[in-house]
Amino acid sequence: MTDTKKLKASERQAGRHIGGTVVIFLFLLVLGLFMALPIYLACVMSVKPVHELFIFPPKLYAIDPTLDNFRDMFTTLSEMWVPFSRYVCNSVLVTVSVTVAQCVLASMAAFVLAKGKAPGRGLLNKLIVVSLLYQSSVIYIMQYIVMAKLHMIDTYWALILPSVASPMCLFLMRQSMLNIPDAMIEAAKVDGAGMFTICWQVVMPNQRPALMTVIIFAFQAAWNIQGGTLVYNEALKTLPTVVQQAAAAGLARAGVAMASAVFMLVPPVVIFMIAQKQVIETMAHSGIKD
Repeated sequence: MTDTKKLKASERQAGRHIGGTVVIFLFLLVLGLFMALPIYLACVMSVKPVHELFIFPPKLYAIDPTLDNFRDMFTTLSEMWVPFSRYVCNSVLVTVSVTVAQCVLASMAAFVLAKGKAPGRGLLNKLIVVSLLYQSSVIYIMQYIVMAKLHMIDTYWALILPSVASPMCLFLMRQSMLNIPDAMIEAAKVDGAGMFTICWQVVMPNQRPALMTVIIFAFQAAWNIQGGTLVYNEALKTLPTVVQQAAAAGLARAGVAMASAVFMLVPPVVIFMIAQKQVIETMAHSGIKD
């Protein structure tokens, strides 16, 4: 009799567990669909003819799908004063430079703040957290004044240097490096390693998941750099700036604007798909300590 009661209790518990799993699955499914909806709408709008873009009520599918919007986009961008390939090269140069610089500087600064013993380290960490609250638009005027004093207006430096320092990347790297045992640092010091060697040969090999996460954030932000107030030379403009100029020509370019949005979305998505395994590993082990 006792075994029967235990069996029934176990079945009820298993039923509640399955029911809870189903509820969580449905909730995550709805949340995932809600987050994927903007991407889906952008892709659908990019293959709609111009006359379908203004149908009311709007439809969630294309009645007569076409690739004319993408053809018009490349045609429009090719007719600019500078070849389309130059805009692409500018974006690639700026994006790669900013991403590499952010990863290097954020890693070194995070190592000092996480494992260094410098006075005022706690105050600096608090300032970094506070700086996360500010948008880059707050310092636009100051950036322009500094760039003008340094004679960097209308140069690549005007696009790269303001984006090199990233509080978010620094914060993520610092939080990850806090999980490194101090015993590992002390053992490296006993072996005669300096701080620079410890940072790049001891700590950084264990920070690959966090570094891949930083690369995703840095690449996404750098790929969307426009610099319209700092760069006026057409030969130095990046692809987002030119795409925005082409899409701002009026309602006739609405399809071009949708195609441009999808085109600009592809590189960040590709980078995320490549690095998502490392990001998932970071989330899974972020709360585990020895």
